[in-house]
Amino acid sequence: MKLLCLSNGHGEDAIAVRILRQLKSFAGPLELAALPLVGEGVAYRELGIPIIGPVKPMPSGGFIYMDGRQLWRDLRGGLLGLTIAQWQAVRRWVGGSHAQRGVVRRPPDWCIERKGKILAVGDIVPLLFAWWSGGKYAFVGTAKSEYFLRDEAGVLPGYEWQAWSGSVYLPWERWLMSSRRCQAVFPRDSLTAARLKPGKIPVFDLGNPMMDDLQPQQPIAALAHPNGEKGERDRQLTILLLPGSRSPEAYENWQLLLQTAACILDRRRSKVIFAGAIAPLLTVERMGEMASSAGWLPRVVRTDYTRSCTASMTYIQKHGTLLLTEKGYNQCLHWADVAIAMAGTATEQFVGLGKPAIAIPGGGPQFTPAFAEAQSRLLGPSLVLVQQPGQVADLLEKLLRDPDWLQLIYENGQRRMGKPGAARRIATCLTKLP
Repeated sequence: MKLLCLSNGHGEDAIAVRILRQLKSFAGPLELAALPLVGEGVAYRELGIPIIGPVKPMPSGGFIYMDGRQLWRDLRGGLLGLTIAQWQAVRRWVGGSHAQRGVVRRPPDWCIERKGKILAVGDIVPLLFAWWSGGKYAFVGTAKSEYFLRDEAGVLPGYEWQAWSGSVYLPWERWLMSSRRCQAVFPRDSLTAARLKPGKIPVFDLGNPMMDDLQPQQPIAALAHPNGEKGERDRQLTILLLPGSRSPEAYENWQLLLQTAACILDRRRSKVIFAGAIAPLLTVERMGEMASSAGWLPRVVRTDYTRSCTASMTYIQKHGTLLLTEKGYNQCLHWADVAIAMAGTATEQFVGLGKPAIAIPGGGPQFTPAFAEAQSRLLGPSLVLVQQPGQVADLLEKLLRDPDWLQLIYENGQRRMGKPGAARRIATCLTKLP
């Protein structure tokens, strides 16, 4: 198999890599390549996948849909030239490069030598690239879900006009998916798959790769609070703080999350553990400095928790403990009871484990009020949206006292995000396509 993977974002790169890693585990000849349309494709490089064309980080980080002003910044940063160069690289890889004098012209299908297939991961941008290439392609739709417009009971109130075409995917997107060269479409959830199946689209409902590879590196039983025995630890609330993964937005979000933590400590009298899983593109030192400025005192501890969670820094304030870790993301996801979230993928993964999240909108470019509102529709009752840090503490107390609400959240999160193993199921399907 010769396969080129196209993706347009950090989260999309990670999903693509999960699928490619599973493909590499199969026997048989395999030639893989990638082209990240947004960012530099670090995830591909770490897996040893060659990148076939130019890459360049844009000022928006790929979030031009969240804020129209970001598009102008990207255009000034060379977006148009980069897009044309990437388009040409895809055509050359497929074997039908017809770019002349910087202009890409789509030749008739019959004159293209189809040497490989394309896996498009993300939204309409990589899907359009795949269609324009003239080769055969498959599409992993990560950006859209019917849950944005409806749930199992029907269309959400106030979104009737957005559901005019019968699907969250617009007619031109469905046309690209129904092309005779599109061999497979993998929606992110069963509700979306069910809406696409009545058409001529080759839909495979195999789950969401976002929920793969989340197993903790060490047993959860090894986690321990720095100052408590197991019985005491089990009674303590653990809150995961998710500021996002991109600078400088994540640092601004972190400031809001620290304010939220202070409000929770003022409201709640029992001990609380706050866990901050720091993304690779951020620095734990800066997050720690911000915590110190907010009144958290550094403390050196060596416990089961800090070893298993690879905690880089530990802080205390009043009856709270703040743990910052660079390599304990999976452990934090599984150990925390609730998340205070200002992130995209991480929030969805946490909810997919059947846990509640509370979101606070930020200044963007990613986690804007519009993004947070859309995410609350996507995740339904598992994500509660508030406007100010001070509102979180009261909401948290109500949530923890309502077992029926927590059970609803558990069932809803697993239904909307799906079961682990999707990447392998998709990879298996790709190997069986003609």
